[in-house]
Amino acid sequence: MKKFAVYFLILCLLPAFSGCGSLSKVSSSRDDAGAVFSGAGDSPQLNYISRYSRIAVEERKRSGVPASITLAQGMLESGNGMSELAVRGNNHFGIKCHDWKGQKIYYDDDRKGECFRKYRTPEESYRDHSDFLRYRDRYKFLFEFRVTDYKSWAYGLKKAGYATDPSYPKKLINLIEEYDLDRFDRALPKKTRQGADKSGKDSKPAADAGYRNDDLAEEASVPATPAELETPKPLSDRQGKTMHLSLSRQLFSQNGVPFVYSAEGETYADIARSYDLFTGEILRYNDLESDCDLLPGTVVYLQPKKSRAARQVDKYVADGGETLRDIAQRYAVRMKSLLKLNGMEADRTLDEGEMILLRK
Repeated sequence: MKKFAVYFLILCLLPAFSGCGSLSKVSSSRDDAGAVFSGAGDSPQLNYISRYSRIAVEERKRSGVPASITLAQGMLESGNGMSELAVRGNNHFGIKCHDWKGQKIYYDDDRKGECFRKYRTPEESYRDHSDFLRYRDRYKFLFEFRVTDYKSWAYGLKKAGYATDPSYPKKLINLIEEYDLDRFDRALPKKTRQGADKSGKDSKPAADAGYRNDDLAEEASVPATPAELETPKPLSDRQGKTMHLSLSRQLFSQNGVPFVYSAEGETYADIARSYDLFTGEILRYNDLESDCDLLPGTVVYLQPKKSRAARQVDKYVADGGETLRDIAQRYAVRMKSLLKLNGMEADRTLDEGEMILLRK
C-alpha cells in the first residue's frame, strides 16, 4: 500500500515538472516591452515562432506589415528556418537577387543555380522583407488592409505575384490560424495598458500584446500607409497666397513642394510665365536642361525640390524601366541629392528590384 501511495504521488507531481499538464498548444511569456511571445515548444514550428516573433512584431511597428503574415511567410518559405537558404544565407523569405548589391547565394529553385540574397543575420532578412513589400509599388495596396485582416493580406500577396503557388494564400492562413499568429497583431485593451489589472494592482504597461478576446482586443499600432504619405495634397487658396503663387489653377504639394499638373500643349516656358518665373528657373526646379512639350498631367514643380523625401518615405524599390529622374519627380527630391545618396553618377534606367534610398 505504501508503494502504491508513493507511485501515485509521483504520477501527480510529474506534470508539474514535465510541463505536460497544460493543454494549450503555444505557451507564452511577456517581455519588458509588454509584448507576448510564443514559448519554445517541441515542434520546429513552435521553435520558429519562439525565436522570431519578437522580430516580426518590431517589423510590424516599423513597416506596417502584419506580424502574423511575416511569421507565416517565414515559416513557409524557410521550412521553419531549416531550409538551405535560411541556414546558409539567413534568407527566410526566398527573396531573389534582382539588383542586390550585397552577398549572394546560389540555389536550384524554378531554374538551376538561381541567385538569392544572402544576409548577415535573420534580422536583416526580416527587415529586407518588410521593405520589399512597403516600398515596391505592386505591393502598396496591401497596406490599405487592416493589420488584423490577415486573409486579405494573404490573398493580396498572391494577387501581387509574390508566389506562383495557387494554394499560397490558404497555406498562410492555415499557419496563422493553427498557431494563433494573429495575436501578434493585437494590442491589450486600454484598461490593461493603463497599468491596472482586474485585481486593481499595478501592472507593467503593455504596448503590444497578443490578446485573444476579440471583444476586448484593439488593433495594434502601425505607421501611416504608403498612400497616405505619398499622395499629393491639394493646396488651399490661402496656402497658395502664402507661397506667393498665382491661384489661376489648382495647386498641389508633394513633400512640401508646390506643383501643378500640365495641360495639353503646354511647355515649361508656358507654365513659367504663368507664375512669374524664368524658364531656366522652372527647368532647374524639375532637373531639366531644355524645354519641351509636356504630356497632359505632367508634374511641374514651381519651387526647388527637397534634399530628401518626406518622413517614413525612406526607399523606393524599382519595378524596372523607370529612371532616377522619374523617382526624383515623384517624391519631390533633387536629382543631385538622389545621386549622392545612392552613389550614382548620372540619371539612368533602373533595374527591377533595385532599391533607391530617398533619405538617410
